[in-house]
Amino acid sequence: MKWPFHIAAFIEDRILQASSGMEGFDDAFTPDVRPADARFGEFQANGVLPMAKRQKKNPRDLATRLVEAMEDKSGFSGDDLAMNVAGPGFINFRFMPGFYHEWLDNIRTHSDLQTACRGAITDKVVVVDFSSPNTAKQMHVGHIRSSVIGEALCRMLEFQGARTIRDNHIGDWGTQFGILLMAIHHFDTRLDVENDEALEELEELYRRGSKLTRESEEKLEEARQELVKLQNGDPENLSRWEQINSISQKAFQEIYNLLGIRFDYVLGESFYQDSVENVYTELESLGIAKESEGALVVFHPEHPRFKKQSFMVRKSDGASNYATTDLATILHRIQEWKAEEIIYVTDGRQQDHFEQLFLTARKWLKHHPEINMPKLRHVWFGTILGEDGKAIKTRSGEPIKLKDLLAEAIERARVTVENKNPDLDEKERDEVARHVGLGAVKYADLSQNRTGDYVFSWEKMLSLEGNTAPYLLYAVVRIRSIFRKAGLNPGEGEDAADRVETEEELALARQLLLFASALEQATSDLRPHILCTYLYDLAVTFSSFYNANKVMVDEEPTQARRLLLCARTLTVMETGLHLLGIETLEKM
Repeated sequence: MKWPFHIAAFIEDRILQASSGMEGFDDAFTPDVRPADARFGEFQANGVLPMAKRQKKNPRDLATRLVEAMEDKSGFSGDDLAMNVAGPGFINFRFMPGFYHEWLDNIRTHSDLQTACRGAITDKVVVVDFSSPNTAKQMHVGHIRSSVIGEALCRMLEFQGARTIRDNHIGDWGTQFGILLMAIHHFDTRLDVENDEALEELEELYRRGSKLTRESEEKLEEARQELVKLQNGDPENLSRWEQINSISQKAFQEIYNLLGIRFDYVLGESFYQDSVENVYTELESLGIAKESEGALVVFHPEHPRFKKQSFMVRKSDGASNYATTDLATILHRIQEWKAEEIIYVTDGRQQDHFEQLFLTARKWLKHHPEINMPKLRHVWFGTILGEDGKAIKTRSGEPIKLKDLLAEAIERARVTVENKNPDLDEKERDEVARHVGLGAVKYADLSQNRTGDYVFSWEKMLSLEGNTAPYLLYAVVRIRSIFRKAGLNPGEGEDAADRVETEEELALARQLLLFASALEQATSDLRPHILCTYLYDLAVTFSSFYNANKVMVDEEPTQARRLLLCARTLTVMETGLHLLGIETLEKM
């Protein structure tokens, strides 16, 4: 039979076919197939136990009858698969060498993997809101997490068939513009969009303006009036505001280009200013919001944490805030983009905000019968720490500029490359340093469970040992060098392959089998580190295989199957790293 790549989904389908109409199984039965401990097999089905409990049946008897039915109906043969019932009713599945021989032939390309990994989220419209820097400020090290996690999630979702919409919801409206506009007048500053240092100059101008507002009540009031003029559409202030945003966007895009990050939309808070009055009106008329001390707020007394904590949607001075524009943004994404799921990628300090936002949105939009409420998810992450265990900063206590961090990563990688391979020419060194340096920073972030803090360490992230980008990139380069030395392209020389045989060959084939399940779990949980861990395990398994099994041997069938294993590992490694936003190399 022709085996698919996503074996777990295939087994689930065959279990459901076998259980259909069997006594003791109803329509609520879910096989719950997941990767198993290697001692027991490749996969394990755990769904019989809850089914038996609901039906008040013996779970081991049900599992035994299900295995017998699968042997009759599934098309599995003893050469392909061994099934057994363990414990109170777990079903273990162990694949035989005959299975791997046929299965490995079906996953030659990136497209083969993508076709096999498409599933329940195919064509689902998912909006991913990530990065979201504030204009008039440089991006700092804290923006790396939202940016690279958001990009990786988009790539993983797209690979499995979702239609993603990437939205960079920038902070381009608010108090800081009043201070900047006042400072521009006070210091008689001219803005130059073409100046490469223009954003740094804006930041310095803001610092000087902020100092003036702290020292002078008159200057503070002047800043407030400049903001009012901007919000009322004053042509001069609008023109300067547009220049400030243009300067900011240019600087942001340079970093996004370097990191390989793209957006479909860049819609800041200003885009939704015409919609906020409608938000106020509807929330008040529906009785969801009410005035409190001059502000418009929403209470959620049914929620244990928010019984006394209000959600402010309009300030006491009548100004909008994040809550207002975020509510308007949700409505826009539903009405204009037909969003079925909206994912927000921000730091963990905003957990309360998003929980209250989602509660408020659901209460509000249930009164719109024409709206299908999307799934709302907050993907939050921890803090990047310095070696002192505190949030990472410069020696002077300032946030580290992201462009400086990335430049240092490339420079440090260049030193490592020159030491390891001095024979590379300058162009090759530049390319390798860029790939390794940027890949190291991204992978150091993505390989962490996102909800935890992590310590930033140049030595660790640039190491060629351990769970790092350089180690994975080197694994790819090593496989490519095998084919280069053999005078072959990956995928060639494998026609005479026979069945996988050695312990290391079987272990590598088994690890390749688990890619689809690892990707599915990473996407379901929105945790890229699950895919990182899988790729590291694959690289380690390949290294064990390569060290114990010479590839270029005299026996043609043996050489062919080992070349096949090398080629499939290369396909999965390069695909997985691409999904993480990490570019691979031919040489290193």
